[in-house]
Amino acid sequence: MGSRWPTSTANTSDSLERLDVQVAIKAVPFGVPITTPFADDREHASYDTDAVTRFLRILQWSADAFEEFAGWYCGKSSPVHLFWHSFDLAVSRFSGKRVAPSGVESVNGEAYSHEVISFGFWAGDQNNPFPAYYSYTAPEPTGLTDQQLRPPQAEWVPQGAGHLAILRYDDVRTAADPKGTVHEFFQSQFEAGASLAGWDLADTATQWCPVPTQHLSSLSRGS
Repeated sequence: MGSRWPTSTANTSDSLERLDVQVAIKAVPFGVPITTPFADDREHASYDTDAVTRFLRILQWSADAFEEFAGWYCGKSSPVHLFWHSFDLAVSRFSGKRVAPSGVESVNGEAYSHEVISFGFWAGDQNNPFPAYYSYTAPEPTGLTDQQLRPPQAEWVPQGAGHLAILRYDDVRTAADPKGTVHEFFQSQFEAGASLAGWDLADTATQWCPVPTQHLSSLSRGS
């Protein structure tokens, strides 16, 4: 086993106090199937150095693929970032249309205040116990799961009140063109979600870094 985690949040609190920053930290997990307060958690006090190193390499490779994909969109988008609670790497595109989020807790409320299509990679969860690339559209338009995903290994799976488009990491890792496979998957879900939600696909394309022709469907070509 590798390095030890701090046994509590005391170090963080002490550091903030030395900076004269007074903040109440709710030191409990969020968005993961663990409810033990951090200060009381002895089960998750260490990690496997080799596994974490390999996971980091996957994140670094994926981040490069995500950055290139992000460059195909000229609308508002997030940076490629790592979510702090579930450790999924993600990038999001926004249409600019404000919506009223429903069924979203306060932590995520602002994230879903506008129409969004998100793309990411995560190590899996209880419903999908395998690493995978994913994408979703929020709010989810009617008929989304009737749209065809690419490549053929990609599938729609239920997630909460909606659905995720899923492409397993092993299908990417063993593909002849792994990066192209990720790009094809993300582009197919973007076209599906954006077209049904009424986004202008032509208007969101950038002249400086256009979507490679081989990843375009008839929706993006306008035919």
